[in-house]
Amino acid sequence: MASLIEAIDIKRKMFFEFDGAPYHCLDVDVSRPTARGGQTLVRIKMRNLLTRAVFDKTFKAGEKFSEPDLVMVSASYQYAGGDGYHFMDQETFETLTLGPEIVGDDRLLLVDNVIVQIQKFNGSPIGIEFSPHVEMIVTSSEPGVRGDTASGGVTKLATLETGLQIRVPLFIKEGEKVRVHTETREFAGRA
Repeated sequence: MASLIEAIDIKRKMFFEFDGAPYHCLDVDVSRPTARGGQTLVRIKMRNLLTRAVFDKTFKAGEKFSEPDLVMVSASYQYAGGDGYHFMDQETFETLTLGPEIVGDDRLLLVDNVIVQIQKFNGSPIGIEFSPHVEMIVTSSEPGVRGDTASGGVTKLATLETGLQIRVPLFIKEGEKVRVHTETREFAGRA
């Protein structure tokens, strides 16, 4: 059986199970009482990993949660089909299919053979996590115009191979490979 976690011990980016569903802690605020006899309360901003809903909930410090049956599987992206996005498990070589509702806007970060971590809850895939950076090819960008730097506009809009649009420095040209922050979706340098 999984060990129990007290509400006071939950930290940012931890996973816990509440009402039979897995949750990811996004932020924690502990309010300690000033009067004697008051209870310490823990306010948690949490995301339901099954429905993707985000909300705040307040718990008493002593409330206990079990650890969710979450397994992280390393997989490489293969292709997108009518029934979803297909990944190959790096250990068993079986195909894992994630629906569009699970992948969401992260589809713009999926390039061929990119390695991701797929979260499985009770054996079925429920989420996807990327490494900090993904390398992509610039498919179109406007050429940098001489004098642009004087106005302070030292970036230009570029479209990447997946359709993602980001701001890049003026020296980046079409066909170049760039690194993109997966969390902020910003330019992180040349690849």
